[in-house]
Amino acid sequence: MQIGFNLPISGPMADPDTIVRIAQEGETLGYDYLTLTDHIVLPDLKVPGYPYSESGEFFTEGPERRHDQLTTAAFVAAKTSRIRLVLAVMVVPYRPAVLAAKMLATIDVLSGGRLVVGIGAGWLEAEFDAVATTPFAARGAVTDDYIRAFRELWTKGAPSCSGNWVKFDRLLFEPKPVQKPHPPIWVGGESGPALRRAARLGDAWYPIGSNNRHLLDTLPRYRAGIARLRRFAVEAGRNPASLALTYRVKRYGEAVPPTASDGERRLFSGGTNDIVGDFHALRDLGVSAIDIDFERPQAEASLAEMRRFKETVLARI
Repeated sequence: MQIGFNLPISGPMADPDTIVRIAQEGETLGYDYLTLTDHIVLPDLKVPGYPYSESGEFFTEGPERRHDQLTTAAFVAAKTSRIRLVLAVMVVPYRPAVLAAKMLATIDVLSGGRLVVGIGAGWLEAEFDAVATTPFAARGAVTDDYIRAFRELWTKGAPSCSGNWVKFDRLLFEPKPVQKPHPPIWVGGESGPALRRAARLGDAWYPIGSNNRHLLDTLPRYRAGIARLRRFAVEAGRNPASLALTYRVKRYGEAVPPTASDGERRLFSGGTNDIVGDFHALRDLGVSAIDIDFERPQAEASLAEMRRFKETVLARI
């Protein structure tokens, strides 16, 4: 099982020196990957809407002060040598398909094949309307078209595409990504459409457990999600075993209420023994990668927690 951590690229820790320090320390500690989030602009944050917290508010301070995800991924790639770079997740419709495919291929080449393309269709309509050139209501179809275009550009000698939202014919697209056939595509999201997208187009399903509308925060709920994913994979003509399972943890320990709304114990709540048990349980379900958000108000506190977690929890997995 691979273990990752979220690299803060927004808020008070988003200065270049801190970003580099946390990325390099995580690499030295032996974490397998780091994650980078994707927002470009945010609306009035006094209006709750964040789907992954009980209050509807972002967990961290100053989320509107942030760097571009892909630019920062390239920057971090140049400052590290081993750790993998996971987009968690890239909102696919925000960037034109061919341009995004080129940027992603460039990051994969310049990093020596360390990019994982986590993708999502987006949820924040005000940001979407300000950034994307395609309709918010069509974001799912746009995302599917763009992913197919990415694969075409990354793998074919004379790529062509005639989708509803992307069209090109026999382009010259070089260099291709280092990873073959292409960088892994981890499909984020917890809804039915997201599960179907993962089943059709993904190399892995990459949900967050705390989406209030589609909770995957207990073992029964997560097992049910996996069962749905596998049914959708069969319907799409794919072998369910070809689709990896990955999982994102935004809060853990005492920050998580112990009991979920279904009456079951919430995953990653409780003490060290409970959290170790959850890692084992998810590994037994076939989960191959889990990332944790260690972000604290200061860099020293975040790094101290990364070290403590490594020594007290990960050492027992």
